[in-house]
Amino acid sequence: MVATRTTLPDLNTLDGDALRAMIVAQHEQLQAHVEQLLSRNHEIQHLKLLIAKLQRMQFGRRSEKVERQIEQLELKLEELEANRAECAPAVEQPTVASTPAVVTKPARRPLPEHLPRQIETHTPAEQACPQCGGTLARLGEDVSEMLEYVPASFKVIRIVRPKLSCTGCDAIVQAPAPSRPIERGIAGPGLLAHVLTAKYCDHLPLHRQNAIYAREGVDLEDSTLADWVGASSRLVQPLVEALRRYVLSGNKLHADDTPVPVLAPGNGKTKTGRLWTYVRDDRPAGDTAAPAVWFSYSPDRKGEHPQQHLRDFTGTLQADAYAGFNQLYENGRIREAACWAHYLDTAIIWTECAQTAQAGIKLVNHSR
Repeated sequence: MVATRTTLPDLNTLDGDALRAMIVAQHEQLQAHVEQLLSRNHEIQHLKLLIAKLQRMQFGRRSEKVERQIEQLELKLEELEANRAECAPAVEQPTVASTPAVVTKPARRPLPEHLPRQIETHTPAEQACPQCGGTLARLGEDVSEMLEYVPASFKVIRIVRPKLSCTGCDAIVQAPAPSRPIERGIAGPGLLAHVLTAKYCDHLPLHRQNAIYAREGVDLEDSTLADWVGASSRLVQPLVEALRRYVLSGNKLHADDTPVPVLAPGNGKTKTGRLWTYVRDDRPAGDTAAPAVWFSYSPDRKGEHPQQHLRDFTGTLQADAYAGFNQLYENGRIREAACWAHYLDTAIIWTECAQTAQAGIKLVNHSR
């Protein structure tokens, strides 16, 4: 308990050591209360995050809005955890508080075995016993590990192709130039893969990548990075086409679409596009074929898009009750396998409506 004016002892009767001890005890109590408040705040934010996730599971139509809220809450949680770590002492000291703050920390996982190990051996500077000067013998060792990060770095591959001339006929012989991902481009395949992964997987815009590379002394214009992205898209287009053919060659597909925000040049806003997903995966049915997913983008949700995508498909399509799929089932080339999750939701809604209607009828009859 923090001392109040009524419980505070007479300062004139205390010596310096007693005053210092009292100040230290009060400081430790206040620190415990601060940590307890931080822990409660962290728990509140964590519960809000769980509630937002549950709401997203229950109300799918608001998934985009809730997703942004979840991202903001996750950032807030990171900030709270960082502040808690900043306020915590470097070495845990026992406190005199009666109800110390309980902070649940995740269990430390062992470091992955596949990571390379760099062994650093720290031997004592003394060659003899500092107490008696006797000879030191090896007794054992303490081993601990620390995770370190080696920043990514650039390197320049200089390609040298010597020219050889024939002494008999003056012919010139030279090895052909190795192929490049982009013709006459300076980017290697590893750099292109890094730019694409940072842009599409880590959501790192090109202008931010430009700033990151500039810290390494490499100046790459945004337009240059954009050209690399476009050229890489053309480069992998045959792979995308091969993936599309493989997915559509199956006997059964799972299809769905999801909204994606797309920049609308000129008005400074975003519009809603659609990402159509087609999945081939019959492993639950005992099929040994590899699962695969093919994505296709469209600027809207018109039914003509899935009809165009599946124009050559024959088999069973498992999808929701979106009306854009209905025309695919008309000629019998594609069989419908309805998604039970959506149909069960519809059945529940119709059941609730019927019960409400029956209750209304009973109420009317009772009032008469």
